[in-house]
Amino acid sequence: MTSRPATPLLDTVHSPADLKRLSDSQLRQVADELRAETISAVSETGGHLGAGLGVVELTVAIHAIFDTPRDRLIWDVSHQSYPHKILTGRRDRIRTLRQKDGLSGFTKRTESPYDPFGAAHSSTSISAALGFKVAHDLGGTPDPALGDAIAVIGDGSMSAGMAFEAMNNAGHMGKRLFVILNDNEMSIAPPTGALSSYLSRLYAEKPLQDLKAVAKGALGFFPPPFQDAAHRAKDMLKHMTVGGTMFEELGFNYVGPVDGHDMDSLLAVLRTVHDRASGPTLIHVLTKKGKGYRPAELADDKGHATAKFDVISGKQHKAPSNAPSYTKVFAQSLIKEAQADTKVVAITAAMPSGTGLDLFAEHFPERCFDVGIAEQHGVTFCAGLAAGGMKPFCTIYSTFLQRGYDQVVHDVALQNLPVRFAIDRAGLVGADGATHAGSFDVAYLANLPNFVVMAAADEAELVHMVATATAHDTGPIAFRFPRGEGEGVEMPERGVPLEIGKGRMIREGKRVAILSFGTRLSEVMKATEALSARGIEPSVADARFAKPLDRDLILKLAQDHEALITIEEGAVGGFGSHVAQLLAEEGVFDKGLKYRSMVLPDIFIDQASPAQMYEAAGLTAADIEAKVLDVLGVVRIGAKRA
Repeated sequence: MTSRPATPLLDTVHSPADLKRLSDSQLRQVADELRAETISAVSETGGHLGAGLGVVELTVAIHAIFDTPRDRLIWDVSHQSYPHKILTGRRDRIRTLRQKDGLSGFTKRTESPYDPFGAAHSSTSISAALGFKVAHDLGGTPDPALGDAIAVIGDGSMSAGMAFEAMNNAGHMGKRLFVILNDNEMSIAPPTGALSSYLSRLYAEKPLQDLKAVAKGALGFFPPPFQDAAHRAKDMLKHMTVGGTMFEELGFNYVGPVDGHDMDSLLAVLRTVHDRASGPTLIHVLTKKGKGYRPAELADDKGHATAKFDVISGKQHKAPSNAPSYTKVFAQSLIKEAQADTKVVAITAAMPSGTGLDLFAEHFPERCFDVGIAEQHGVTFCAGLAAGGMKPFCTIYSTFLQRGYDQVVHDVALQNLPVRFAIDRAGLVGADGATHAGSFDVAYLANLPNFVVMAAADEAELVHMVATATAHDTGPIAFRFPRGEGEGVEMPERGVPLEIGKGRMIREGKRVAILSFGTRLSEVMKATEALSARGIEPSVADARFAKPLDRDLILKLAQDHEALITIEEGAVGGFGSHVAQLLAEEGVFDKGLKYRSMVLPDIFIDQASPAQMYEAAGLTAADIEAKVLDVLGVVRIGAKRA
């Protein structure tokens, strides 16, 4: 067990109210101890480290100045909220982060009153904060004393259109609202786009900081008799600096930039805006991701996400890999396709390393595009690339592709454009929990005209599906694959395009057939071994395609067996629903076929290990075995009756 840091002053802090009795120098000490406690806790659990370390001082300052939870503090994405959780009564559980029945790695409304709004996807905080403020003004809460709303949003999240939509609305409404721009010059990947360049210019001219703070940061705080003079001072500086003009044009008072690791500056600025602001105010805070922990500061991703690690060395404790990860297999396969076809291009939405496209970019930097946290733009950008004759691979996690769904429908499917969707993190993903689970992509894509939807059963199948997508040029096509390691199967040198809409038989049996879609096939094979020991020999097939369905394969399985079971790592309305529709239309049920569909349950499954999550979902080998026995009417000794 790792030694815990000494935290004598932090030990006296059980809620944010305890911070208010401390002097500014003591708050600095609390911040130092809070950073040490955060490092210690994450070393035992793994998780998002760098983001939290970057906002330690800011977290202490906000809770010391504002009156949470009466004031609503909303963390954008909220992977930086570990220090916040420690200060808000959850320190005794902080070493259960991201574990089954433990604390979520993100803010969660059911976890604490200090988490007024749940998050895990980016760029939602300003909209939510404005909603809280308007609800308060309209009497939506029973306590009339409920007060301010504070959104803390990173510069990466600020690149998304939703953040600007919210700021535009908030500026127009003119209500007292605080947006703290946590500018660390790095989200998950180095920032891209014009906003990043704009923010860089804002703090590039150090000699002007004091004057700029007066001229552009505090106009809304001056008493009316002095505001005209302040406006004139601001106008005098317009030719000297870009300043915070963009934010001010959106209707916000702009304050900053402020050193986010200087507690004295933070406290002074937050006290001032808290006491004087009457309208929407943006406080621009400069921080460093991974601040205060050398291994994180030196890491390429600044300690964005880590496994358990040794605090002294920073060395992560990762289990040895027995097979390549699906993400790496995808990237390597795409590189080979791009080597043979100059029209292949790859697009990511601020996740180059998470999707493997950092490897692709090393080979083809001019054909790899990171559009920032802008999935909607990314999808339509791909549509334009496809319409222009390129072969775009829109590479996005399943849970994030949800954010661009209208563009998938309107800009891709409706126009039948050959965009290739490489959907990473399909199925249940483990410690990130329900917010990052890839549960719905089969259901929300397979119902669209013109789409082809595939799922890889193993890493070798993924190689073939990359080749299939490259060769398919008559409309949109998607293939999904999970997080983590593959099955360790023999790998082809290069993929061979599959016949569209055709599955494969894995095992010939009798009485019952199991039709698998995706990587549950390995669990199906484990179940068949157990069933064989009972004298039951199921047939097993890999569907490969949810759309178009392999009608011949499915109808033959239905004809030759008394029962058919489908299994998938997706929600109701996906592959199994399409199979059921086909069977109903063909009148198969009238002939007595017993049909069952094993899907993710109609709930959001909280964080745990992937194995624990699939156990909770009822999609393990044991569950498949039990389903076969039940559908065949075989009595299991010791089985529980519903």
